Amino acid sequence: MPATLPKPVRTAQFLGWRYVQFCLVGASGMVVDMAVLHLLAVRWGWDLTLSKVLAAEAALLNNFFWNERWTFRGLGAEPGGRGRARRLVRFHWICLAGMVWGVVLLRVQVEELGWNVYLANFLAIVLVSVWNFGLNLKFGWKGAIAASRAAGNAGHD
Repeated sequence: MPATLPKPVRTAQFLGWRYVQFCLVGASGMVVDMAVLHLLAVRWGWDLTLSKVLAAEAALLNNFFWNERWTFRGLGAEPGGRGRARRLVRFHWICLAGMVWGVVLLRVQVEELGWNVYLANFLAIVLVSVWNFGLNLKFGWKGAIAASRAAGNAGHD
């Protein structure tokens, strides 16, 4: 990316591309979730709640792996196994909080505002994805923007 672009534009492009990557990773997680849920609950006849918990965890681990390898590659402030483990724990907590926000947003939009459940769910997903991305960028992969700027990498990889 040319250094002649103003800093805010380079930062916006950096964030925009990383957000697109984050959403693509999230879509792959949805595929993992559905596949694991199908395998455990439908094919093997396991308890639906247990199957969903395991499917969600498999999706979350998938998402962490791909965000670590692709979305936030090279942006982890703490390299190595311990740093990765810390990012995984933070990722879990941030995503758990995002799930709670998603439920709250969905219920408010449907029960209080009378919105269509699918439209409300879509909006909740979008808002929670922005929440998850921002908090993971700031806390999960601490200092990601600063580290990228210091390395002169305000664009995408």
